[in-house]
Amino acid sequence: MKTVLAAAVLAAFLSSSLQASIKTQEVSYSVGNTTMKGFLAWDDATPAKRPGILVVHEWWGLNDYARSRAKQLAELGYTAFAVDMYGDGKAAEHPKDAGALAASVMKDPQVALARLQAALDVLKSQPTVDPEKIAAIGYCMGGAIVLNAVRQGMDLDAVASFHGSLGGLMPIKGPMKAKILVCHGAADSFNPPEKVAAFQEEMTGAKADFKFIAYPGAKHGFTNPAADELGKKFQLDIAYNADADTNSWKELQKLLQAVFPKSS
Repeated sequence: MKTVLAAAVLAAFLSSSLQASIKTQEVSYSVGNTTMKGFLAWDDATPAKRPGILVVHEWWGLNDYARSRAKQLAELGYTAFAVDMYGDGKAAEHPKDAGALAASVMKDPQVALARLQAALDVLKSQPTVDPEKIAAIGYCMGGAIVLNAVRQGMDLDAVASFHGSLGGLMPIKGPMKAKILVCHGAADSFNPPEKVAAFQEEMTGAKADFKFIAYPGAKHGFTNPAADELGKKFQLDIAYNADADTNSWKELQKLLQAVFPKSS
């Protein structure tokens, strides 16, 4: 009995220690005259270099949701950097404000790419990151940004888009080297069927290494637990879908494990 109890105490201690080893830090950097404030998360239980993952936020900005995804990735053994696309760490609580912030960046895709590249440079410079192993994931607006990045040849090994915009993307500029995962809500009214079909046709024609998954019944914003409340409050056609959230996160882990296999 004492042995069992001691084992249970040890397991609880190890679990607590592991959770406590996740460190976070706000990192300021500049793009032109704009100061950006990103969010870095890593596990300091080991000094070993590991793959780095960029996390690009929804149109709401760099909020607690984007930060939580960075911390989840750190728990999986990566160093994650939640990108600030708006400057000064701005985040919106109302769709009008979010739309204005998103438009200020997305009206010129080159601005978005420059800000993503700056974040990529910051991530590569971290002492816990192997600069030769970098991926990027994005949500909503962030999904479109990471897809644009790979279509424009940014130096990434893999990208994943979660309920990202699939229309109005930048033209494909040469071969796409990265593995691509697109997790889409089949009931996403922001991405009508014709837009989805055109995207798939274009990516197939370009011989991209991509996996497209449509989750039945899932609406826009399906990974964000706050989507239900936001949808009701502002009459937006968005909703959280626990199954799609869980399954898409598993798909991301499979992608990252395939691209960055861990040595035994």
